[in-house]
Amino acid sequence: MEHPKYPSLYQVNTRVWLTELSGELGRPATLDDIPDSALDQLADLGFDWLWFLSVWTTGPVAREISRENPVWRRDFRETLPDLTEEDIAGSGFAIAGYEVHPGMGGNPALERLRARLRKRGLKLMLDFVPNHMGPDHPWVSEHPEYFVRGSESDLLNFPENYTHIRRKGNDIVLAFGRDPYFSGWPDTLQLDYSNPDTVKAMTGEFLRIAGMCDGVRCDMAMLILPEVFERTWGKRAQPFWPDAIRLVRGKVPGFCFMAEVYWDMEWDMMEQGFDYAYDKRLYDRLLEGHATPVREHLFAGLDYQDKLARFLENHDEPRAAATFGANYKAAAVITFMTPGLRFFHQGQFEGKQKRISPHLVRGPLEPVNQELQMFYMELLSILKRPVFREGTWELLNCVRTWDSSFTSEEFLAFAWEGAGGKRMLIIINYSPTTAQCFVHLPYSQMGGLMFRFSDLMSPAVYDREGDDLACRGMFFDMPAWGYHVFEVERQ
Repeated sequence: MEHPKYPSLYQVNTRVWLTELSGELGRPATLDDIPDSALDQLADLGFDWLWFLSVWTTGPVAREISRENPVWRRDFRETLPDLTEEDIAGSGFAIAGYEVHPGMGGNPALERLRARLRKRGLKLMLDFVPNHMGPDHPWVSEHPEYFVRGSESDLLNFPENYTHIRRKGNDIVLAFGRDPYFSGWPDTLQLDYSNPDTVKAMTGEFLRIAGMCDGVRCDMAMLILPEVFERTWGKRAQPFWPDAIRLVRGKVPGFCFMAEVYWDMEWDMMEQGFDYAYDKRLYDRLLEGHATPVREHLFAGLDYQDKLARFLENHDEPRAAATFGANYKAAAVITFMTPGLRFFHQGQFEGKQKRISPHLVRGPLEPVNQELQMFYMELLSILKRPVFREGTWELLNCVRTWDSSFTSEEFLAFAWEGAGGKRMLIIINYSPTTAQCFVHLPYSQMGGLMFRFSDLMSPAVYDREGDDLACRGMFFDMPAWGYHVFEVERQ
């Protein structure tokens, strides 16, 4: 089951969805209760991948830590004013074992879900958390040497990063999982990648997970790179990703690896063997609301851009509908009509406003934003076209309409070309003011011809002479945050 050059992924908040289904069914729902009709709808919308977030087992110790942490509880209550203890199940990233949670139906239910996805041409993506385990994981008692050890002095001086682990015979101090810029996550324990036995054990887990799905999203994947691990913990890590990825691909050809990555280390993860890396840089620049930094980011070669996972929200980021303002739709057109993997999040199409923490199993009731939902349905329908899934993308040049006008710098323009001469032109005024420009089109032999530009997201249709297009380009005078998605046809 091959996926296209530019696939689309939909992230599912599994635990929240099952809680909603439980309310409808009047009993606890499992993965078997996810309706075929919902899977049909996602397939019809053009998705290639479904990422089921947080299917693995979280233990009671991690759950209690989540419930007792006052800072986290304030965040939970902002999301759910009617918060109950049952709503807090512990973080889906404080993993007690790479087994599907029994409440979801266990591994057999996941296997049946995967079979249902395959029938619809959908691939299954799951989480892999390389940096840490939950405090309930059996390795904590059976193999404490797999974890970063601390001293009583560490615990005294850095209580935010270390904890006592009670054991028969003697207590030990272990480090919380963390990255080098923040305090530790107190519901996790840091794996020690300077220990070859840890590397071997995690490689084994990686291989086992690869038999249960078609791809993995690797949480904070850059944290176990040797240079990052050494900066965080003061000791050199054993390399993990290149060998582990090669072993998995040897057993499961075509298996997909997506890296959650920050700090401008996307290319580093691609060199480690990842198929895709989070494009947080594009997200941040779009959020700033200026066209020039976005354009500069899009100057990168396609060998890089093709491997970027482009998004406007996910479970870590705030909801896009609550974060972006008048520029939201323009930002979406830019994000999802550039090369790479198109990454959408459950609730995004409905315009939901409240981010749901991975510690929670229930989300708030929110009204559907009908206008935004209609926009996304139109956008997804367009993205199903082969030209956007298999075609060739090019960033176009926007030039001034007259010498004293600088508003052309507010524009972004792209061309797509696909099989059979299919052509698309996307133009966005990514600014809060009206702007004008000429766009130079990448078409040869335009002289003596007529071209029709039909906007797929509005009723606009323009007929233009090829001679004028070849000489000056196509003129645009567009409102703030305006956009067009043109199908280009030679008349």
